[in-house]
Amino acid sequence: MAASLTISRFLLPAALSFPTTTIKLSPKSLSSRLSISPLSLNLHRRPSKPISFSTKTTQISATISVGYKLPDATLSFFDSDGELQTTTISSLTAGKKAILFAVPGAFTPTCSQKHLPGFVEKSAELKAKGVDIIACVSVNDAFVMRAWKENLGINDEVLLLSDGNGEFTKKIGCELDLSDKPVGLGVRSRRYALLAENGVVKVLNLEEGGAFTFSGAEDILKVL
Repeated sequence: MAASLTISRFLLPAALSFPTTTIKLSPKSLSSRLSISPLSLNLHRRPSKPISFSTKTTQISATISVGYKLPDATLSFFDSDGELQTTTISSLTAGKKAILFAVPGAFTPTCSQKHLPGFVEKSAELKAKGVDIIACVSVNDAFVMRAWKENLGINDEVLLLSDGNGEFTKKIGCELDLSDKPVGLGVRSRRYALLAENGVVKVLNLEEGGAFTFSGAEDILKVL
């Protein structure tokens, strides 16, 4: 059956006149004109690459330094009874020798395999040296921090604190912008470990971005 396409006068001013044109296409000619072979759609697809998560960042100056009085901020955590609690930097550090260390993100490889486990493993040695509290700070919500703690089987060796809105991280100038990374981390914290006495920073091992070179538990043990 022949297919026909008719182009006629349509919504044109009366002064303009066009002859009616009929184009007849046979099924054979229509098929040949519209024939698409698999070879004609030669799509060159690049093989997918694994996601690359780099912790390298441009060097920036932080507000925090040795001799610096830690600013107060509210952080949250789940206690051993599963109740959501809040605490402040001042209450954690007043009259105490405290270690605070920060990670770019819960469940991320270096943080989960090296940084946090290192402090858990060395917690008894650190406390034997006079440390009253060891706390891990991350710009994650308290629910993620609880799940991370349970996943790693941590008890009370280290207190996992949520700086969910980045309040403390911003106050000490340690933001790490990972918004350009494909894993969607956004703005997090630079990696660091500090020793504070009565809220004053005595030792500060601040990494460049998320690198892990001298902010581990062993590094803090060496200076106690």
